Amino acid sequence: MSSFHRFFAVLALVWTVIPAMAQDLSGLARVDPDQSALFDQDGETVLDLRLSQGVPYRFFTLEGPNRLVLDFREVDWTGLGVAAFNRSGRIDDVRFGGFRPGWSRMVLDLAQPLKVRQSDMRIDQTNSTARLRLHLAPVDRDQFARLSVRPDGPEWGIAAPAPPPSGNKRRLVVVLDPGHGGIDPGAERDGHSEKDLMLAFARELREALLRVDGIEVVLTRDSDVFVSLERRVAIAHQAGAHLFLSLHADALSEGHATGATIHTLSDQASDKASELLAERHNRADILAGIDLTGADDTVADILMDLARVETQPRTARLAEALIESLRAAKAPLNRRPYRSAAFSVLKAADIPSVLLELGFLSSDRDRRNIIDSDWRRTMAAALRDGIQAWIITDASLRQLVRQ
Repeated sequence: MSSFHRFFAVLALVWTVIPAMAQDLSGLARVDPDQSALFDQDGETVLDLRLSQGVPYRFFTLEGPNRLVLDFREVDWTGLGVAAFNRSGRIDDVRFGGFRPGWSRMVLDLAQPLKVRQSDMRIDQTNSTARLRLHLAPVDRDQFARLSVRPDGPEWGIAAPAPPPSGNKRRLVVVLDPGHGGIDPGAERDGHSEKDLMLAFARELREALLRVDGIEVVLTRDSDVFVSLERRVAIAHQAGAHLFLSLHADALSEGHATGATIHTLSDQASDKASELLAERHNRADILAGIDLTGADDTVADILMDLARVETQPRTARLAEALIESLRAAKAPLNRRPYRSAAFSVLKAADIPSVLLELGFLSSDRDRRNIIDSDWRRTMAAALRDGIQAWIITDASLRQLVRQ
């Protein structure tokens, strides 16, 4: 039996280990932090999770970096901190949170290759609480590589957005991409997370754009769920996007970054700060346990390069229009508001795509602005005006090209 088939045999057993009562479970399972632990014992590492009820789950390992991923349907991690788990010498880090609608995820970064030697979920027949124990045993790199199987594509657990209506020939589809989400909070400062603020701003910008005749808006996520970078681009293509705008509010520990910046795609970063931002954003998939092995290098593909011959100048004009509109609205701009780097989420060759850092949560001034809903609505109006200006210019220039 191949390692691939062995994985799904284990997966099937995991799902059947919970009796038919699992179909009748309602509400979210909660983790008991006082009774849960992660520890080394007798040459192995044990993950012991105490849950308020039994839930279906699955697990798998991935390389690059080595990690163990556990998916649950569904666990409420509210109030649980990483400190609830005693660190094991074989585990570098632990993360958990929402992942897909109806699904939660836990990721263990492995300091050395480990395999799940034994897994067991037991349901207390008296109070219906559950105890999940995973025993992780060391293996060599070759065996870990054979056992590490990507169980699904980026579409797993995410429904494609409904296609926009096709009857209106004047429709122009704008895809808004609120960064991060679910298990990936993005930047965090003073109790505020980038994922929540950018989702709020995306909804506000959507409302502003929908007041413009002929514009339709699609969000890559409209709730606190994780969406892979590859999936965000796929959503834009499925929606027939004419414009893709990714929304962020990062934090940089090096230097003092302030003010809004617009980023476009480039193989070579325009500056060190943009390079660091691209590395942080592109690492989101790995943090959430996504396997990027074998992903196509779209930048290197010659067909993509040919498509960008037309798209790149249109993207540059979009970036300039947004910057000018933000400047007209007296928005705080970075001293170098137009930058570029190899952001994976901007790799749609046929769609003008830009990434907006609305500001930086590491800046006190920017953070005060970004958490202010009135300020965000002013910025949404400015971006709406910039998008409208670009649409008019783009349509006139494309008409000249056709003639």
